[in-house]
Amino acid sequence: MHPEAKRLDDLSEQIIGAAIDVHRALGPGLLEAPYEECLCHELQQRGVRFERQKPLPLVYGSVRLSCAYRIDIVVAHSIVVEIKSVTRLDRVHEAQLISYLKLSGLRLGIVVNFSARHLMRDGFMRRVNAFPL
Repeated sequence: MHPEAKRLDDLSEQIIGAAIDVHRALGPGLLEAPYEECLCHELQQRGVRFERQKPLPLVYGSVRLSCAYRIDIVVAHSIVVEIKSVTRLDRVHEAQLISYLKLSGLRLGIVVNFSARHLMRDGFMRRVNAFPL
C-alpha cells in the first residue's frame, strides 16, 4: 500500500473510532453541534490534529467568495469530515461531500450521521476525491 494511502486509512480509522465512541455515549437524536464538539474532543484525546469550522472559499472566474462554506472538521490537512444528524444519509449529502472535496483539493471525505441507529451500518459515507486541484 502506498504510504499516503496508509496514512489516510489510519486517520480514517481514528475518525471512525472516535465517532463510534461519541455515538455510544450520546446515542442518536441530538443536533449536529454537540456531536461535532464531542467528536473534536475525542480526536484531541487521540492526538489527532484537526481544524474545526474551516472556511472554504469558492472561486468562480475572477470572483472569490471568501467564506462561502465551512467544513465542519478537516483532519490533518487531509480529510474532510462532515457531521450530520438526519433521518438517513441521502444523495444531497454525498453531493455536498464531493463538492467540498473538489473545492478544497483534499483527497478523502467522510460524512458521519449521528442520528443513525446503527452507526457502523448506516452512519458513514466515505468518498475519495477523483478530481484533485
